[in-house]
Formats: sequence, structure tokens, C-alpha cells
Amino acid sequence: MDTRQRQILDAAITVLGTRGPRHLTHRAVDEQAGLPTGSTSNRYRTREALLAGVLTRILDTETAGWYRLAGDLHPVDPTTFAAVVGALVHHLAHDGRTLTLARLAIFGEAAHQPDLQRQIARSQADLAAWAAPLLATLGARHPTAALRLLLALVDGLLNNQLANPDPAFDPTTAVATVLPAILDRHDP
Repeated sequence: MDTRQRQILDAAITVLGTRGPRHLTHRAVDEQAGLPTGSTSNRYRTREALLAGVLTRILDTETAGWYRLAGDLHPVDPTTFAAVVGALVHHLAHDGRTLTLARLAIFGEAAHQPDLQRQIARSQADLAAWAAPLLATLGARHPTAALRLLLALVDGLLNNQLANPDPAFDPTTAVATVLPAILDRHDP
């Protein structure tokens, strides 16, 4: 991804995360990026193409975050895992708030766009390829099912914090409390 493309997509993420999907236009992205009118439409001819590009940028950024998380897990034990996941959730709800809100907006758009759905499914499969073995190391009987539950917990924590910010937000406690049940699921 070249510098201009990254600039456009980061501006689109800012528009989505601060103003919502109705405001995502080529012109709004150009203005946010400080680029001449038409710059975004030269790279992304349609809104759908722009959404696909934004989704790629968001997923790449979040995947990098998950990989950093994995790098912090030495040794891998439930307490460390809960603390690292909690720190990631806290970051996504605060410093990464705009990115997280943009992801939520794109996921809402994906409900009506099969191409975006497929893009999300591929990204989730990539995440599962390295995260499920990590959960198996923690003792998950059904690591893929455990990952789905963990991601649902993360998304729920983020949704609640973004919609109704709590200054005492402590995702680590929630993750540590629920993690034993996630790892010990009996059914896949």
C-alpha cells in the first residue's frame, strides 16, 4: 500500500469513526485527508470500492494489534492472557476509539454487502489460524469455538464501552472472569 492510498484510507477511517457511515463520501475523505477534490475517487471509483479498501486497512491494523498481543504472551498462561487481551480492549476503546467505531460502521455495512462479508470471513479465518492454537495452549478443548466466544466477549465489551463510556472500564477483570468458561467449553 503506497503512502497516498494509506492517507486516503486513514482519512476515510477518521470520517467513519467520527461522523458515521452516512458521511463517508469521496469528497469528505478528500477534505479529511487535505487532498484535492477527486483524489479519493481516482483511487476508489465507487463507495463500495472505498468501503472495501477501508475494511482492508482496518483489518490489517487490527491484525497487527493481535500479533503484538501474541508477542506479549511469554509465557502463555491464563492470567497473562487475560491481562494482555484486557489491555488490547482498553486500547481499542480509548486510543483506538476512532478505528473501532469505523470497524463497527463497516461491519454494519457488511450486513448488506456480500463482498465485505467475504472479506471479513477471510480475515477471521486468518486470525483463527494462529489464535486457535494459542487458545489450545491455554487448555481450550475446542479452540475455534473458544476464539469465537472470546471475540464475542471483546466485541461486547467494546460496544458497551463505546456506547456508554465508563471511566472505571476494566476489561481485564471481565476477560479473566469469563476466560475459564471460554476455555472449558464442552461443545464445539
